[in-house]
Amino acid sequence: MKQLKIQITLTLIGILVFIFSTNVFGQDAKEIVRKADTKFNGEKSSYSEMSMTIVRPAYKRNLEFKGWVEKSGNSLTLVTAPPKEKGQSFLKNGNNLWSWNPTIQRLIKLPPAMMSQGWMGSDYSNDDILKESSFVKDYKHELKGTEVIDGHDCYVIDMFPLEDANVVWGKITMWISKDEYMTFKAEYYDEEMYLVKTHLAHTVKKFDDRKLPSVMEIIPADEDEYKTIVTIKEMKFNIPLKPNFFSQQNMKRIR
Repeated sequence: MKQLKIQITLTLIGILVFIFSTNVFGQDAKEIVRKADTKFNGEKSSYSEMSMTIVRPAYKRNLEFKGWVEKSGNSLTLVTAPPKEKGQSFLKNGNNLWSWNPTIQRLIKLPPAMMSQGWMGSDYSNDDILKESSFVKDYKHELKGTEVIDGHDCYVIDMFPLEDANVVWGKITMWISKDEYMTFKAEYYDEEMYLVKTHLAHTVKKFDDRKLPSVMEIIPADEDEYKTIVTIKEMKFNIPLKPNFFSQQNMKRIR
């Protein structure tokens, strides 16, 4: 009888450990990523104003830009400064990617192969700006554990591309805070699992109805003294957007 009680007790402990580890400790890795993605991009849409400093050993270069993102995946980015690049815009509509240069009045369709390249000569990729891939839909997610980043207790999640996904990276590892679902660190690896770049986020501020890190540093793994600093100046969420907002016509006239 005593042995039976011990067996029952051990079985109950095993069940409780399983429930705790799957539902309390980790939640669902994909759900954690979804919450972080929704927090940054909005439940329906978002609008942002950002500045960018491109740091190189011999110089620094500054840009300013606006961005509109729709939950469906459409996005539009407009460069607002400096004067030389002002007016250039970048559009993702469905699976189509476009850039518009008002100086030469030229519309260019961007091939998927360009998504890993630096946007406007920065360490921020075209994929980061145009959001051609989806962290939620295009990857499978694995919870690896937890780690404290700058005082924030974070989930550590590995993301591997699905077989049919048209994505840039071979693996992405994210550090997402447990309390507010803010992404404080991300590492991007190529298909051979070599680290390509690291994103570090800090300086939490309130934008509209939520808190987010307001500064992000993008640091390439193989370039000494190279980095790009992106600072959020303003963000609004769930803004109304007209049905034809993400169009070639609008990317030419947006201000």
